[in-house]
Amino acid sequence: MRSFLFVPGDSRRKFDKAVAGEADALILDLEDSVALPAKEEARQTVGQMLAGERNGKALFVRINALDTGLTLTDLSAVMPHRPDGIVLPKCEGPADLDRVAHYLAAFEATHGLAPVRILAIATETAASLFTIGDYAGADERLWGMMWGAEDLAASLGAQENGARQGYHEPFRLARNLCLAGAAAAGVVPVDSICAVLDDLSVVETEAREARRDGFGAKAVIHPKHVAAVNTVFTPGEAELAWARKVLDAFAADPAAGVVRIDGQMIDKPHERAARKIMAMAGQTG
Repeated sequence: MRSFLFVPGDSRRKFDKAVAGEADALILDLEDSVALPAKEEARQTVGQMLAGERNGKALFVRINALDTGLTLTDLSAVMPHRPDGIVLPKCEGPADLDRVAHYLAAFEATHGLAPVRILAIATETAASLFTIGDYAGADERLWGMMWGAEDLAASLGAQENGARQGYHEPFRLARNLCLAGAAAAGVVPVDSICAVLDDLSVVETEAREARRDGFGAKAVIHPKHVAAVNTVFTPGEAELAWARKVLDAFAADPAAGVVRIDGQMIDKPHERAARKIMAMAGQTG
């Protein structure tokens, strides 16, 4: 999955457009995009979305944070409809993850579900930055970790995060910690949304930098951002050709620690990079 498009949980119209679009996965949102008086109706709408045609897309649901008291009500409404994943906002560490995992285990047992994946938004509070390296060995439901800047700005008391010009240092720190934390935990790092809607060059730049640095996917909040993200996170033919050469060379000599390809010395980290490229392309090697 390359692109995760947020869809307001109370908008069937936007869902119908999104499910027919190009995003690989949709995040049906019960949190920030839904006002408190509309939460219950949104839960019912999200249930209908999950029960309908998915068009091959993974459907995740962003529930309300644990400190709202709404988490269990959200899960009770959506779990019978078999979401592909749960997005946990304001996750402050493995303890929060484990708490939600225990909730999910109960719902999975009740409804006969396989373990549901969790995508944790792991940088939305100041406290979360101090636990982001502790997810290694976490519950098997943890599929990925996303960073976010909007709620973090409020938590830090920042006047702005600098999204249009390039994030300011506290937010770059959160981004980089999320990337490292996800790598340490062996899960997918997901880049944050681009908040600049009127300049596609900004989302393109963010996506290129994210892919360059090791992120495996990117979240978006507008359908017009999806194509740019999908393009960046799709390996090109030159990348695939290089990856095949590397994997073929090591397959031909499994005991080798280093191989020579096109006049360059290629070692095991290159082999791991080649496997990641093939995985992103949906291939095996």
